[in-house]
Amino acid sequence: MSRPRITLKLATSLDGKIALANGESEWITGEKARAEGRKMRGGHDAICVGANTAVLDNPQLTTREGDLPDPMRVVFDSQIRLLPDTNLAQTAQAVPVVLFCAAGNEHGESAQTLTKLGVKVLPLPMTTGGLEIEAALSGLWHIGVRSLLLEGGGLLTASFVKADVIDRIEWFRAPMILGGDGRDGVGPLGLNSMSAVNRLTRISAREIGDDMWETYE
Repeated sequence: MSRPRITLKLATSLDGKIALANGESEWITGEKARAEGRKMRGGHDAICVGANTAVLDNPQLTTREGDLPDPMRVVFDSQIRLLPDTNLAQTAQAVPVVLFCAAGNEHGESAQTLTKLGVKVLPLPMTTGGLEIEAALSGLWHIGVRSLLLEGGGLLTASFVKADVIDRIEWFRAPMILGGDGRDGVGPLGLNSMSAVNRLTRISAREIGDDMWETYE
């Protein structure tokens, strides 16, 4: 299957958390790390997030860095929880937004409202773990997406890890610990044997402000 090259970008505490239990996440990493993350967006054809990130964080997912181009924004949202007054929906005419939903939901009222705002709503088959990742990646490839930046949240990231489609990881780690009740950067993987774990190759590790920036392949 032809698919985009996928980079996972993580911004976490030392214990791998992306937010407190109540969802607060501003800001875990420092400004230098956040600026570098925004630059990464400009180097990819598209950026994708899950429904929780799109709804709870209400992100713009744009570069906001000089003359860098904004990527296509992609949301994995099986039940179409994205609201029409969110930043993504309100800017869909200016910067493309693709929303993948569970097959059948593309005919509902929510889908029709978002479509009128310029959001491209595309149905996907469901698996036991959620929307079928491989079908989404094939669909993105066919509309010209050759590079995809995955920015979470934890459940969507886990789906990509389980599908074994991540080519590179850019991991920004802040010098703080949020504890076990924080939100995980990577959700449950269902592993029951160390032999099933994929080991990564660390390409680089360097300081960026007060944070660490590690790259893996």
